[in-house]
Amino acid sequence: MIMKRVAFVPVRLNSQRVEGKNLRELGGRPLMTYLLGSLVAAKNIDKVYVYCSNPAICEYLPAGVEFLQRDERLDSNTTLGEEIYDAFTAQVEADVYILAHATSPFIRTATIEDAVARVESGEYDSAFSAERVQTFAWWEGKPLNYSLEHIPRTQDLEPVYVETSAFFIFRKEVWRTLHRRIGERPYTAVTDRIESMDIDNPDDFLLAEAIVAAKLNK
Repeated sequence: MIMKRVAFVPVRLNSQRVEGKNLRELGGRPLMTYLLGSLVAAKNIDKVYVYCSNPAICEYLPAGVEFLQRDERLDSNTTLGEEIYDAFTAQVEADVYILAHATSPFIRTATIEDAVARVESGEYDSAFSAERVQTFAWWEGKPLNYSLEHIPRTQDLEPVYVETSAFFIFRKEVWRTLHRRIGERPYTAVTDRIESMDIDNPDDFLLAEAIVAAKLNK
């Protein structure tokens, strides 16, 4: 069976925490083009959409990315992610959806392709990117992964996996029946520190600029 695999990137141009961040230049080009380029390069993704209310974004889209206009009401600061996913999946039919975020510029195409293939195989019903953190973690005032009576070596700690915003991949039935972007049999796509980076505030942007500059100077 040939499956239809569709990626979508929700974008709004009225970002709160970093003004205009999706179009802000990073290394000489708009931030969002990094993630979009990785998606377009993936051989097992059939279509890539930017889901935005403002057609003005079209002039910034790289080749291979389609614009799909969404209702302006979805740009509200109180809009929940699930409202956006409901709207997109109602407009575009697919067997596998790849939800990705423009604020993750360093996610690799190979990481995306591998996760899509695992969901498409049927072994997993969904996948998400996550960073493996092996450190002394606490939750609600108590150690999460070690005992205060026995302090292990850092390398012996049970790692904690933290979701990143890069991507969530799910079969259509996961969304329709569970109304979740992570199903009952998820694959965890472990990403390194740089791949896991999410630009959420001005300091993140400064760090991203340093990473891009370092790559350009290699």
